[in-house]
Amino acid sequence: MKFSCKKEDICAAIGNVSKAVSVKSTITALEGIRIKLSYTVLELTGYDLELGIRSTIEAVSEDCGEFVVNARLFSEITRKMSDEILTFETDEMLNIRITGAVTEYCISAMSAEEYPDLPEVSDEHRFLVPQDQLKSMINQTAHAVSLNENKPVMTGALFDITEDGNFNMVTSDGYRLALRTEHIDTAEVHRFVVPARTLSEVSRLLKEDAKAPCGIYNNFKHIVFELGEITVFSRLLEGDFHNYRASIPPDKRTEVIVRTRELVNCLERCALLINEKNKAPVRCVFENGTVKVSCKTGIGSISDTIPVDLSGDAVTIGFNNKFMLDALRASECDKLRIHLSGGNRVVKIIPPEGDSFVFLVMPVDLKY
Repeated sequence: MKFSCKKEDICAAIGNVSKAVSVKSTITALEGIRIKLSYTVLELTGYDLELGIRSTIEAVSEDCGEFVVNARLFSEITRKMSDEILTFETDEMLNIRITGAVTEYCISAMSAEEYPDLPEVSDEHRFLVPQDQLKSMINQTAHAVSLNENKPVMTGALFDITEDGNFNMVTSDGYRLALRTEHIDTAEVHRFVVPARTLSEVSRLLKEDAKAPCGIYNNFKHIVFELGEITVFSRLLEGDFHNYRASIPPDKRTEVIVRTRELVNCLERCALLINEKNKAPVRCVFENGTVKVSCKTGIGSISDTIPVDLSGDAVTIGFNNKFMLDALRASECDKLRIHLSGGNRVVKIIPPEGDSFVFLVMPVDLKY
């Protein structure tokens, strides 16, 4: 078979699908990219049995056929070619000739028969989420994903969609929790857990400024994300995600309104004294319209103060500096409300208005 396409298009497609290619596998074909040609449609697929990415581009051809080629080598060759249009031709022995105006490569390919099929998932219960919304939801919850492989279900994000159309994305590692909510046009109830790695790749492919929808559907074992010419397939995580609603405190004794950048800058100054060998909680005293922040480690000590709007009781509390910084950076807000219920109760962080997100951070015992 023979086809031609733009170098820019095929390089972009290779870059996208390569994220799902196995680095090392007992199935050699999984270390490659499947190339499938149907006349003017060229389909590239990477798949490691957990995550699959398929990208479709335009080609000039009158042929059909498919083959598998080593992903790393194919990527390097196409990237190094200097021509705007590349031509690919295979023979009966599965040798691929890649040519430009003056440069020509000839490499070996594999039969596509050795390449596993992507999972078949019905789109009967498909729902749509604007790409910019979905990207924001993933980015705002990524920081609280658990890294503990002993409980795999917590290493992903819960998609909890209620009958009134509220789409809740939730992550939690036991020390913090992130909940992001958007309203979507569906009356169907969905509840499943998507691996964090999958969402990281989906976020990379989503466009921040795109209102175009992302189609999502699943069969309780696999999930599919449709992003125009790119489709992502993934296994779902099995197990029971914990009751996140029970973790969110219903009331507060103290409300603090703070400028996000001021608190981030303050905690970043504290971070200069904290590392793997010198760990200590950050001490915060909320009182009299200020928060007094201090930290003491083997490297040194710091004391700092920033203004806040405070209503309610004075509170002294300690917390993990990185966990609080992660939540603040994920907020995407100029100001935040912080709800406190005492020095030994969870910290709740929400936007200045509404509750489009809720971040929880567990307190840490203070020894000074």
